[in-house]
Amino acid sequence: MKIYTAGPISGLSYNQVLNRYQKQTSRLKEIGYDVLCPMTGKSYLRNEINLKAHGIKNQPLSTNHAIKERDRWMVGNSDIILVDFTECENIVSIGSCMELAWGDELKKHTIVVMDKNNIHQHAFILECADLVFETMTDAYNYLIDLTKDV
Repeated sequence: MKIYTAGPISGLSYNQVLNRYQKQTSRLKEIGYDVLCPMTGKSYLRNEINLKAHGIKNQPLSTNHAIKERDRWMVGNSDIILVDFTECENIVSIGSCMELAWGDELKKHTIVVMDKNNIHQHAFILECADLVFETMTDAYNYLIDLTKDV
């Protein structure tokens, strides 16, 4: 099964974002998933210490249109959308909200990870999520069970 991982990017450093996605990708591959990630092919951002919420005009993979289209394409080509809001404390991750909405609209299995006090606690997020877990550990345990033969 293919899984798309979403989470906060804006306002974080490239290394912060990459570390989170590398951990998730590694764990999900161990479980047996093919992983699609919005940071794939974006090592040219490695010197960024404050990633922006909009594109970079001189980077073909990072124009506003390219970011939106590629992420939507990845969502469409996934079976499961995993949205990790655990590192969002004060800033809403608009891109992750869009990816969750696309997943819901495309009838993908949508999983959200956030605690009860998360800034993303909103009717639209809760209704677009098939499942909400408070920790990534809980989400991973579910994803492990999902891959087991009946």
